[in-house]
Amino acid sequence: MHVTGHTPPPATDPATAPQRLTVDLAVSEGPVLLGANGALYGLGDDGVPGDAVLAPLKITSITQKPEGGAQHPNGDALSVSGSFFRNGGGEINVLMQDVYAEWPYENLGIDEYLPKVDKIVREVSAHPHADRFVHIPFNEPDCIWYDLGVPDRARYEANRDRFLRDWTTVYRRIRALAPGARIAGPNETGYHTRLMSDFLAFAQRENVLPEVVTWHELGPDSLRDFQRHHDDYRAIERRLGIAPLRISIDEYANRRDLSVPGQLVQWVSMFERNKVYANQAYWDAAGNLDGNVVRTNIPNGGWWFFRWYAGLTGDTVRVTPPRPHTVDTLQGLASLDTSRRQAQVLLGGSDGDVDVVVRGVPRAVLGRTVVATVAEAAWSGYEGQHAAPRVLVRTRLEVAADGSVTVPLRGAHRMSAYRIVLTPGGAGTPSAPTVPWSASYEVEDAAITGGRVRTLGTVADAGGYAASGTKDVGSLDSASSRIDLTVTVPADGRYDLAVLYGNQSGSPATQRLLVDGADPVTVAYPSTQNWAYRAKKDLTVELSAGTHVLTLAKGDAAVTLDRIDLTARTGAPSASYEATLADIDGSPSYDYSSSAGVGTGALVLREGDRAVFDVYAPRDGYFTVVPRASAAVRLALHGERVTAAPDRPLRLYLVAGNNRVELTARHAAVRSLDVSGAGSTEGTLSYAAACATLTGGAKLVDSAHAFGGSCIDDVGNSPLGAAEFTVHVPESGRYLLVVHYAHDDRRDNGHAYNTDILSRTADVTVGAGAPLRLTFKNTWSREDYWTLGVPVDLRKGTESVTFRNARGRAPRIGRIELGRVFDRFQRDARR
Repeated sequence: MHVTGHTPPPATDPATAPQRLTVDLAVSEGPVLLGANGALYGLGDDGVPGDAVLAPLKITSITQKPEGGAQHPNGDALSVSGSFFRNGGGEINVLMQDVYAEWPYENLGIDEYLPKVDKIVREVSAHPHADRFVHIPFNEPDCIWYDLGVPDRARYEANRDRFLRDWTTVYRRIRALAPGARIAGPNETGYHTRLMSDFLAFAQRENVLPEVVTWHELGPDSLRDFQRHHDDYRAIERRLGIAPLRISIDEYANRRDLSVPGQLVQWVSMFERNKVYANQAYWDAAGNLDGNVVRTNIPNGGWWFFRWYAGLTGDTVRVTPPRPHTVDTLQGLASLDTSRRQAQVLLGGSDGDVDVVVRGVPRAVLGRTVVATVAEAAWSGYEGQHAAPRVLVRTRLEVAADGSVTVPLRGAHRMSAYRIVLTPGGAGTPSAPTVPWSASYEVEDAAITGGRVRTLGTVADAGGYAASGTKDVGSLDSASSRIDLTVTVPADGRYDLAVLYGNQSGSPATQRLLVDGADPVTVAYPSTQNWAYRAKKDLTVELSAGTHVLTLAKGDAAVTLDRIDLTARTGAPSASYEATLADIDGSPSYDYSSSAGVGTGALVLREGDRAVFDVYAPRDGYFTVVPRASAAVRLALHGERVTAAPDRPLRLYLVAGNNRVELTARHAAVRSLDVSGAGSTEGTLSYAAACATLTGGAKLVDSAHAFGGSCIDDVGNSPLGAAEFTVHVPESGRYLLVVHYAHDDRRDNGHAYNTDILSRTADVTVGAGAPLRLTFKNTWSREDYWTLGVPVDLRKGTESVTFRNARGRAPRIGRIELGRVFDRFQRDARR
């Protein structure tokens, strides 16, 4: 990849010429809305997903079921509201008909439905934030209860009139109980101009207009047709004299789109351009933001795309893709913030070379020279962890005489999204990013023995799961099953090997990894939701320069394989988080006088200002954190604060996944927060399940995949059941308690396409403190151990950590670990 500071000349061969995406910073589309980051059943329980992955996304709306609704076992609107609102969430749509158990919903008549409506409205009205809920009385009425999509005109009109009578009845019932309640509809499965015209005309005449107009955009054709739908709807409003109503596309995208940054950018760009709200569809399990959060707190590539989207500020500006309104093509969105002096472009959806031509660069804002920073968020699977997006380019560019800058991307990947940030150029040269050699190999191209190649996730199979190259290799279930993949690497050394896989065997599964037929190494794959629900297994191999054959042969169970990535190991994992792109509170200033370091200038913090960085950790453990600042800064992490001198390394305990690190200062210019390491456990306290004292029916049981071969089971369902660990604390202070746990509670509600998993809870008491309720997400099997970290205060000496659950069963506990948030050698700096 390279960049230039002028518009390149036309290519001589149009067939190989780069695609051109044009951004015009001089044409504003209005303030950034961030409306398209919502999710249907994106929250499963309070704490699932975790606060640290919810807060950064600035989610404007979610859609959940009524409290106690029978449609799914969790995701109740009031139950998740605390988690949503404390993390900056906007509004909660209540899908009222999800009070029913069956799908399609039981049709027992409107009189039977009304008491349910009454209960829902009264409960929502009693909530302290009742004004932040929106009632959706009917879901997909074109298919369910009313058959409004019938082609016969007479039947349509009869069904329509029945729906409009029932809409009026329920609308007025809600208004009678809660005059200020907001109501949304009609909420069809897709946009139908016939019904929308009739519905709006009737609702206007009868004074039953919704405050929010809703419909779904689910299939690939929506990427082509949404603009026409939107424009048709607005034309109906104008024809009827209705002031523009808020639009909410409260279900969008197919399985093949979710978690895939290059697909998501296509959907989000068209919704943001039209300033509508939109929620991703719920095709699988609740509680993972519809495929963008791994486990409880770990980002995947889709999460990072939405994190970038949440980072857009100022106004969106016009973006012209090479093929507008075309399915599975290069699309993008962009913003300009004149106060921060930043322009950002998000793009993706196509393989090959791209020229991003940024026009109308305002010299009064960005100057005559800009720094371009280009990063990639790749597809890592639905359950594959993704580190902070890798920076590919940092470079200074001259703004051309016509006010344009061209940023060429070479070798873009269709499933990836890219972010380009333009900031004013200053003195000095940005540090060149380290971009190690890497290569990707589709497993279907390997020599396959005893397996089968499948095609999935295409436009024709939109309900299928995403797959790299739209193919994977499954049925690797015979004793001789294996794949032999030929790879070529440029130099001797260590290589990170990442395997995209699926494991539906019901417990961790293994394969044997051989390099050139040498002694095999066992590879263990945690369980996934199903064979096609991709996760990522990270390994390290030693390879000499040249060609090798990597073999993955069947172990104790079948595993589906998709893609293998090889990346040269260049040292300990590290990332620099740019301060001028962090979340802020207060009124910090932006200083671009120097382009040294990360190239994006410095954020100047004074008293009352705060910057929040989203810092990724591949595992629970200690990492080295260095604030690049002009003066002392104060860091806050997991409820503890420390003062650090400029460029002074700190040893901090980070939990696996995302960590929100806050910086404040009396007066300091901060360039970046640099984080390195793989997660050292040196200095942590570890206690196996066998160390605990068990009472009230709790027992120690064998568990092949637990630490030490055993775990604690049957804690709970009684006030007497408990597991108490006695821990020996070297010094008083703030610690991270990391619980290794497993469980696979489910309740099948009879939905062919939803996996109705349940969470478990436990009350954890440290010493004589008050109990803290923790929520533990389903781990897909009783033998898959995940971690959940929570900050606790411990006193020097002997302390107790006790698990109970008087109201239900706690998860199986494999062990606990405790790590000091700020390591001991930093104690003199704490305050």
